[in-house]
Amino acid sequence: MKKPMVAAVAIIALFGAAKFNFEQHLAEEHRAAYFHGAKLNLNMRQQIGQIGFLAALSGFRSVVADYLWVEAHIIWERVEWGRMALLFNNVTALEPRNVMFWDMSAWFMGYNASNFAIRNPKEPRLALRIKAQREYFKMAEDFLLRGIENNPDRYKLYEDLATLYKEKFDDHYKAFEYYDKAAQFPDSPSYEKRFAAYQLSYSPGHEQEAYERLVKLYKTGENEWLPTLLERLNFLQEKLNVPSGQRVYTPPSQK
Repeated sequence: MKKPMVAAVAIIALFGAAKFNFEQHLAEEHRAAYFHGAKLNLNMRQQIGQIGFLAALSGFRSVVADYLWVEAHIIWERVEWGRMALLFNNVTALEPRNVMFWDMSAWFMGYNASNFAIRNPKEPRLALRIKAQREYFKMAEDFLLRGIENNPDRYKLYEDLATLYKEKFDDHYKAFEYYDKAAQFPDSPSYEKRFAAYQLSYSPGHEQEAYERLVKLYKTGENEWLPTLLERLNFLQEKLNVPSGQRVYTPPSQK
């Protein structure tokens, strides 16, 4: 092999090694920052167009994401839910650390799209309307699970997922788990602990733990003596047959 060719091959090899090390280091930094968004691949290029794709590659991810977000709202007015979900997927892939995008994407799918599906006048069969509604519930769940994967250090999406499990899946134990996780964050609202205890009290087989949590909240002071807490506390006292002398709360009607 001639010397110029050997030199060229060596340069290419060195460049390739440097490029590999740089990309590996960048990937590690992204993982450390909870950056698990979808890669800028051919599918995204087809969906956002060549100009948008090049803009994203050039470091204008947030600008492209904002543009797609506006477009998604325009499509919302046309009730094109499938197209809207694709745009939301691209927006969250471009800006995976923006909690609002995950939050609102899940809201549109789990609440707006699902409500439309169950009332869809173009589908006379109830079974198919229910099926479509449940599919939108699952889309919302998926957005929130992926959002948490990208933002495990933020309480908001844990709370959103707990509310979705409570209101749409009627799964009180899963709702408890995610309210409880949200409550562990130092900046989370105080109601997270209360909501976790409420949901646990609706979960069969967990009555004793729920009762202990509610008693603990009750003993923190009158600020926690809200109607739901008192109602659930009394319900569990009855269900667990807590002796009258050991009960922390007696309803006015029983005094």
